[in-house]
Amino acid sequence: MSGTIKSVRAIEILDSRGNPTVRVFVTLEDGTKVSASVPSGASRGENEAVELRDGEERYGGKGVRKACANVNSIIAPELAGLDASEQAMIDRLMIELDGTDNKSRLGANAILGVSMAVAKAAAESEGVELYRYIGGAEARRIPVPCMNILNGGEHADNSVDFQEFMAVPHGAPSFKEGLRYVAETFHRLKKILESKGYATSVGDEGGFAPNLKSNEEAVELIIEAIEKSGYEPGVDISIAIDSAATSFCTDKKGRYDLKWSGAGEMSSDDLIELAEEWVRKYPIILWEDPLAEEDWEGFAQFTRRLGDKIEVVGDDIFVTNSRFITRGIKESTANASLIKLNQIGTVSETVDAVRLCIQSGWRAFLSHRSGETADTFLADFAVAMGCGHLKSGSASRSERLAKYNRLLEIEDELGSNAQYYWKQI
Repeated sequence: MSGTIKSVRAIEILDSRGNPTVRVFVTLEDGTKVSASVPSGASRGENEAVELRDGEERYGGKGVRKACANVNSIIAPELAGLDASEQAMIDRLMIELDGTDNKSRLGANAILGVSMAVAKAAAESEGVELYRYIGGAEARRIPVPCMNILNGGEHADNSVDFQEFMAVPHGAPSFKEGLRYVAETFHRLKKILESKGYATSVGDEGGFAPNLKSNEEAVELIIEAIEKSGYEPGVDISIAIDSAATSFCTDKKGRYDLKWSGAGEMSSDDLIELAEEWVRKYPIILWEDPLAEEDWEGFAQFTRRLGDKIEVVGDDIFVTNSRFITRGIKESTANASLIKLNQIGTVSETVDAVRLCIQSGWRAFLSHRSGETADTFLADFAVAMGCGHLKSGSASRSERLAKYNRLLEIEDELGSNAQYYWKQI
């Protein structure tokens, strides 16, 4: 068969933070050869699939030679001769080879690299675009870019506690125009920061990382940038926030220390009240991880009080795992789940997580990681799943822009068939 896997091979490369990650090459009998590179997160949920690191002196213990060896010596022989189009079967085989609940034996970075490369190879062998191969003939919805234009938390070395402040161009007529809206806002924000004497260096995901007087000032600066770019806040562009609250949670159940901004200790109720105040004052459309991954009760309370007004997204609490998402749906913990391929470790399991969200009336929010590569798999996957929104970082750093530029290509290819809209909660 032309789509039969001939060989699978992995090597160690560097991600956008200069840390090692896995790149996998898959070659088919028909001559098709592709590669896939695995991202890595800095802010990780406790229940994420395990990213296998060497723990040796080289690269400060972050080498991935063991993960690569697992691909080359354990996974590759088992996949040789299999049909690359059998994605679910291949993913299941790798899960069984690993034999753990969290992919800690072979490494989720090893398994995901193979899973992504197999999907790419099958698509190329069949002569179809990756988004069409994964999503089928109806895949045509281009996601609204939630562009991270101001960084804090673990993605920056500054005085801002919340990890991401994003500009969301939901009022644009197309992805191309939406990307222009937020790129212009990004550049306007730089001028505003400069005028106020703030630094314009960027964090891991390309957003500016100044030392501000408060977390709230971040929102105010973005609104100023939106207005001075000629757009109307809340109509053309709204704001999304990722608190990444686990990073400043002191007991992982309901006590928080907003130490970087100097706001001090807060309870779950305090954070919810702060969010309610901000949602009343500002055009906030989405809030991710407003509370910590173990604060299920606080998360549910946040959703009860704000879930009819904004999209409440769980990231660390769900980790793209259908088991945790199912619990969240039953307990009304949120109304959306963040979706990251490397949190769960295979393409098939990620597809299952997205479908679970959609079938349950939730939204699925596609996301990159802070340690990225130039691989554009995520862009195609976002269109394939039709989730409607994606975060891939700022309008700087080529590993972020690679995803946005790929979406521009897809929208251009689809022409008048492309869809672009924001689904309200």
